[in-house]
Amino acid sequence: MDVFQQARLGPLSLRNRIIKAATFEGMARGALAGDDLIAFHRAHAAGGVAMTTVAYCAVAPEGRTQRHQIWMRPEALPGLRRLTDAVHAEGAAASAQLGHAGPVANGKSNRVPALGPSTSFNYQAMQLTRQATADDIARVTAAHATAARLAIEAGFDAVEIHLGHNYFASSFLSPRLNRRRDDYGGSLANRAKVALGAARAVRDAVGDRIAVLAKLNMDDGVPGGLWLDESLQVAQWLERDGSVDALELTAGSSLLNPMYLFRGDAPLREFAATFKQPARLGIKIVGDRFIRAYPYREAYLLDSARQFRAALQLPLVLLGGISQRETMDLAMAEGFQFVAMARALLREPDLINRMQAKPATRSLCVHCNKCMPTIFTGTHCVLA
Repeated sequence: MDVFQQARLGPLSLRNRIIKAATFEGMARGALAGDDLIAFHRAHAAGGVAMTTVAYCAVAPEGRTQRHQIWMRPEALPGLRRLTDAVHAEGAAASAQLGHAGPVANGKSNRVPALGPSTSFNYQAMQLTRQATADDIARVTAAHATAARLAIEAGFDAVEIHLGHNYFASSFLSPRLNRRRDDYGGSLANRAKVALGAARAVRDAVGDRIAVLAKLNMDDGVPGGLWLDESLQVAQWLERDGSVDALELTAGSSLLNPMYLFRGDAPLREFAATFKQPARLGIKIVGDRFIRAYPYREAYLLDSARQFRAALQLPLVLLGGISQRETMDLAMAEGFQFVAMARALLREPDLINRMQAKPATRSLCVHCNKCMPTIFTGTHCVLA
């Protein structure tokens, strides 16, 4: 299977098997899509990917990580329609990443308390995260369905349900974060109800009009968190339910261990510079306990993802350390239907076109991760 071969994703036909992964763009002032965000995704579409993913489209106001982030409502549709039109004009498809940040949300920025499976303290917002009630869970689940319908109105070809990184659904999956004793805590079957319910609500809302993906943590990368054996069971439940057309396999906790996903250098100094005192000093002193450096290697999530590939028939998207053509070829040889890229495309949005024209083309990304702190001012590669 050739990574540049056309592919089907649910009802969607894609020009190749390369997806621009969701990377929070930091370009949605007023929680709306504007010219900067449109230009960002147009560039990736023109650069050759099959589909570009808009991150992060929250399903509710309190579900944003901070207030300058899109949340799906009628007022957001005109800008999003301009965005999808621009992507389509370049021959690519557009996907909206739908989710609720849960305990990762900055309640102070959003001016509404964050929600989680259990009460906890958010050090970024310096306030408590409120334990979600059964009514909250029902509302958030319904909001996923509403957001998916709005995505269709905005012209999106696919939606990606965020079930990872200890956001709302993922935090319920985590034994470390979910200390409930009701029907949403304890057993894996109970902890998975939020994730499975969100996926089913989206599928029921969209039918087969657009493709539905889910971004699922294989493991949280923290002691006591979700680990691969339980995640694999959740993936099998999703497959059995038929609610998603593909799974994008991820890892790590935006709340507790974000670099577990990214690997490579940990840009502590650059992160600290984005905060005011005394937070800046605190990051410099103890930031390495949270922003840990992990060695980078190509396809660093492949070993875990292989276990999902062996156990599932569902199409899978390999993420993590996809920078070079030979890595894409390896993913295809291993039976993955798609690959997802992010940092390499921030450095070179036209990388895919150049790789297709000249397979020996090498990515210039050095995995310094200095792009990560730029999310506060507009995500970009500082070396480009």
